[in-house]
Amino acid sequence: MQRRVHLVYEELSWEELSPADRALVEAARAAAGQAYAPYSGFPVGAAARLRDGRLFTGNNQENAAFPSGLCAERVLLFYLGSQQLLPQVEALAVFAPHSPTPVMPCGACRQVLHEYEQLSQTSWTYIFAGAPPTVYRFIGMENLLPFAFVWKPS
Repeated sequence: MQRRVHLVYEELSWEELSPADRALVEAARAAAGQAYAPYSGFPVGAAARLRDGRLFTGNNQENAAFPSGLCAERVLLFYLGSQQLLPQVEALAVFAPHSPTPVMPCGACRQVLHEYEQLSQTSWTYIFAGAPPTVYRFIGMENLLPFAFVWKPS
């Protein structure tokens, strides 16, 4: 039996984003400017918006002892987790200034995003951007990782 997976997302222009979503992407863009990416030369910024409107950012952090670095998404999420803020997340944006298309999270980041979204018990909005003008917007991690690894300790 053949089955198909359908991913649901929107392809939008910068102008079609709401002011709140544009501010979120701008925060991710600013965070990318502070990334430590001397080895790849590929800075990435991430920003999360909480339900109360506060924004938090992270960026990729590389290290000569590869693979000791971390992607922007995980830097941001691990900080939010350490501060007990994950249940308040409503949206997350990722921006890579050197990417000609919207940058997408790696597999490890998708898995972490999936688990943290599940812990928050709500679907998050995800906005991915590179060099303008196109952005992708997804609702819920199931649209980025339809077959996530799930394990429940006994």
